[in-house]
Amino acid sequence: MDGCAQMCKCFLILFNFLFALVGFGLVALGMWLRFGAETRGFFDIDLNTAQFNIGVSVLVVTGCLMLVMAIIGDCGACNNSKAALGVFSGLLTVLIIIEIAAGVMAFMWSDRVSGELVNFYATIYAQYLNTRSPAQAVTLKLFHNTFDCCGVGGSIEMFVRDTCPKASFLEKLMYSSCPSVIDEVFDANAPLVLGGFLGTAGIMLVALVCSCLLYGNLKPSYYSPPIY
Repeated sequence: MDGCAQMCKCFLILFNFLFALVGFGLVALGMWLRFGAETRGFFDIDLNTAQFNIGVSVLVVTGCLMLVMAIIGDCGACNNSKAALGVFSGLLTVLIIIEIAAGVMAFMWSDRVSGELVNFYATIYAQYLNTRSPAQAVTLKLFHNTFDCCGVGGSIEMFVRDTCPKASFLEKLMYSSCPSVIDEVFDANAPLVLGGFLGTAGIMLVALVCSCLLYGNLKPSYYSPPIY
């Protein structure tokens, strides 16, 4: 095996190790969102319950597929298995296509996604005014700290202020409206999201090239009967 193949082998082992960590993180995040004590209340909300269930399922399934693919890739690289490398290359090709398509769709549908997120926030906010549910308070805190905003415009009730980002007295009087901030964030960051998807696809393409090079450098093993 030449030096280029050895470098590809090391890159594949490192790539699959990081890939497995990301996959495990997605599975853990999906399971926490679905079964965590603080997040069970999310699924009791009338609006977008189906979307949340689908989103969590996608996280778990994607994470499991990444884990399986990383295990196959590491087995192929460490054991010099052409069969495992072939399966890994095929799965990685499919994943690259999905990654590029997801990036383009996320870029094109950024307005729709931000609109759904604004509707979800407005519903949580309206329900919290009546129920003051701890689960809904956690959701509002997550929105407020992520987007550095609070409320839907106008005056903010005192018990809602407990979920707002920590700030000075004057800053608390001038919180930005969350619906407008969410729209602005998605409009400004849509190209960055597309770039992130394409950058990830580029890294996976390098891994695919390395896998093909390593596959081509492996000599087929032939069975030779014992000599009597």
